[in-house]
Amino acid sequence: MKSYRKELWFEVPTRRALINITSEIQSCIEESGIREGLVLVNAMHITASVFINDDESGLHHDYDVWLEKLAPHEPVEQYRHNVGEDNADAHMKRQIMGREVVAAVTKGRLDFGTWERIFYGEFDGRRRKRVLVKIIGE
Repeated sequence: MKSYRKELWFEVPTRRALINITSEIQSCIEESGIREGLVLVNAMHITASVFINDDESGLHHDYDVWLEKLAPHEPVEQYRHNVGEDNADAHMKRQIMGREVVAAVTKGRLDFGTWERIFYGEFDGRRRKRVLVKIIGE
């Protein structure tokens, strides 16, 4: 069994963003030489997320509205965590959207349904953050 590890770095200029990273993950699979196995993609920061869904702008807008209703950024004083900070909502948004995904690799490709794509979700941007890609298989 082979193993491959790579870190992807992101510096999103806005507070929140959803970024399709499917092609970057597929490139990692190709670099790894692994044809059959699993890929783990993990946001290595507690205010960012990795998830799988459709790359459709209406859905992305709906996520933004929904997440803001569930964990509104303002007023920042509503959160105990925000003593000296302003990102408690980002921690909660990450918890809802998830930390990581695991996907199958078959014949050297992501083994996805028709509309499935991998996304990096940023909820407290404006600084450098990393995503771990770990691939195991043959």
